[in-house]
Amino acid sequence: MPSDSLLLPLDGLDMPVIPDFRLERLYWQKGYRYIAGVDEAGRGPLAGPVVAAAVILDPENVPDGLNDSKKLTAKVRDWLYDEVMTSALAVSVTGLCSESIDASDILRASLTAMRLSVTGLAVPADSALFDGRDVPAGLAFPVAPKAVIKGDGRSLSIAAASVVAKVTRDRMMTRLGACHAHYGMERHMGYGSQVHRDAIGRHGGVLRVHRFSFSPLKPRF
Repeated sequence: MPSDSLLLPLDGLDMPVIPDFRLERLYWQKGYRYIAGVDEAGRGPLAGPVVAAAVILDPENVPDGLNDSKKLTAKVRDWLYDEVMTSALAVSVTGLCSESIDASDILRASLTAMRLSVTGLAVPADSALFDGRDVPAGLAFPVAPKAVIKGDGRSLSIAAASVVAKVTRDRMMTRLGACHAHYGMERHMGYGSQVHRDAIGRHGGVLRVHRFSFSPLKPRF
């Protein structure tokens, strides 16, 4: 059984000004080398997949400027994506389509994508730090994982995962924009902007693209 001895010290750490390795270091000090940071992008949109990434960084080769992807410009995110993909010890990305989201719910789909990203790592993780309040079920580690609220602003590993997930999803949405020009996916990335809602009102939703379990696409009876 994984040890829970790391849970209390992690909870007691203050929020850093920028992400650092304080959370990971608690594992490293106990001999656990491979700690994955895990985050997702795309819980809130009306269209497109939810994408999760798991990243095990090389602590000796960390790209400068890693931070919560929401705090970075698109240009910086793209640059950091390339740096992480080049320097990390392992990266795994999973996307679940809108149909999968509609078949369960967005929380379950997000946690499933996170779990699959961790299990897809080429280097098996000793444990993982998950952004948010939840740890996906069905994972076995030598030492207990941790859910970290606002983790993309606390942990460099989670910040790296947030960049990889966000850039991957944005590129997918840009491709969808080229296929479904009426909706402007490349501009709003599937989120519920007024432009997007107006397009849905005029043209309806697109099967396998839009999330029909989300309002205003959800049927009303």
